[in-house]
Amino acid sequence: MNLSWYPIFLREMLLFKRKLLRLGYLFSAMVVPVIYLITFGLGLGRNVQIQGTDYLSYLIPGLVAMSSMNNSYTWVASALNLNRLYFKTFQVFVQAPVSPFAIMIGEVLAGMVKGLFASVLILIVGLITARELYITPVFMAALLLNCFMFACLGVITGMITKSHEDTSTYNNFFIMPMAFFSGTFFPIDRMPYLLKMVIYIFPLTHTNILIRKNQLDAEAIVSLTVILAYALIFFVYGERLIKNYNE
Repeated sequence: MNLSWYPIFLREMLLFKRKLLRLGYLFSAMVVPVIYLITFGLGLGRNVQIQGTDYLSYLIPGLVAMSSMNNSYTWVASALNLNRLYFKTFQVFVQAPVSPFAIMIGEVLAGMVKGLFASVLILIVGLITARELYITPVFMAALLLNCFMFACLGVITGMITKSHEDTSTYNNFFIMPMAFFSGTFFPIDRMPYLLKMVIYIFPLTHTNILIRKNQLDAEAIVSLTVILAYALIFFVYGERLIKNYNE
């Protein structure tokens, strides 16, 4: 088996290990989801029922999906942008005898680890506080695919941005709206029809649908298909950007 992607993955993991020793990293990975958990989850808590369960149990899977999206995407996009434009280490990868496919795999797997790490922190809190939170095979599949999908999107953003400030622009226009309007905090069936049609385009919407399913019903299969399609498109496009890189 070709393991040419492993040095790239290992490099990111060694850098990630150094970050784990800093309290600030752990705090930054948890602060936003925990604020939402305290504000909405513990504030409304078990007094509000949504889709047959208490609001806290409804909210935790959404926060896991949102946290995995933010961390898988942001850390890959920012790191790749800095490595390409400022540190010039990405050019070493391109000039090395490593295929664009291997570079893509290494970066995406590293992004997935970072996304899963942040998600586990939220899950630990959720398992302690929520009464009806169950980690099913569908839940894990949705989480892994979500990390993969947004890590691929992070590669795309890291490759097309012209400055580090551009990554914040993409985050404000795409990632932040998805975090709030994709079913993280409330069911999307309560939204106006026209807005609902736009929301169903967001990939995170389908992660939120799938991650709350106990089994693969018709709606879950549709969402799973959409996620797989997005993941494939993002991966292929990201690999092509790496292959055609000529700065």
